[in-house]
Amino acid sequence: MELIAFFSLLAMMIGLSPAEEVKRNLTGVVGGNITLPDPLLELGFLLDKLNTVASVDEEKFKILEERYNKRLDWNKNSGLFTLTDLQKEDSGLYEIDAKKTKITFSYSLTVYDPAPTPAVETQTVSSDSCWLICSVDKQASLLWIKDQDILNQSRSALSLPVTVRKEDRGSSYRCVAANPAENKTLHVNVTTSCGFNDTESLDNFEKRTYWIAGGICSVFLALVVVGVWVIKQRYLSKKKPFSHQLFPRLVDFGLKSSLKLEVEVAHWISPGRVLTTAPG
Repeated sequence: MELIAFFSLLAMMIGLSPAEEVKRNLTGVVGGNITLPDPLLELGFLLDKLNTVASVDEEKFKILEERYNKRLDWNKNSGLFTLTDLQKEDSGLYEIDAKKTKITFSYSLTVYDPAPTPAVETQTVSSDSCWLICSVDKQASLLWIKDQDILNQSRSALSLPVTVRKEDRGSSYRCVAANPAENKTLHVNVTTSCGFNDTESLDNFEKRTYWIAGGICSVFLALVVVGVWVIKQRYLSKKKPFSHQLFPRLVDFGLKSSLKLEVEVAHWISPGRVLTTAPG
């Protein structure tokens, strides 16, 4: 008999007992909700550190502790318990005792105040940098994050500084206030907070734009001038043979026509008269 008792005790110590136990740590926020992650679908109980809180039997749910009325819910489809409107007094140990499966789920719940909302102030500004302070109204973990890198952090503080360089004004900065239950993040526009601006880069861009536009206009104007010159040269080259070859022919033709007309007029005036002309 003593041997049987010894082996039973040994089995319990090494975790081979018929009833298994699973333990989890949970966190919640005052005013928030918490869902216990393990289901109870058949006969069983939910217990807190002092009392049996609720029972489940044949898909019927019954709250046994008055302070959980209207705050504790059981989903018969998923088998999950949800506790709403959390208060600090809800912190403590909870158990789900599943009678059919002989498994006990244990939870240590800690309810925290909400994480404080961070605020950022500008302390010092110079031509190439500025100094920012992230602050909260109660102790919390504070972090300054640039893009994906943590620049500064404190596990428990009311304020935390960071230095921002002007050349980093294009990066993403944020201050995070956190506690074990939640965190709140404030994104900071360092261009505005530090008085940095993009005037220099804009001026450079405008200058480059002006130079490019001026170059394009110059090239276009040069092409127009060259085009006009080429057209003029072609026109003159076609006009030159006309003035030097065709014009003398026209003059000669005009002289001959004029002489012929003179003869005809003279003959008409004096039919018998013979007009003599000098040899051409």
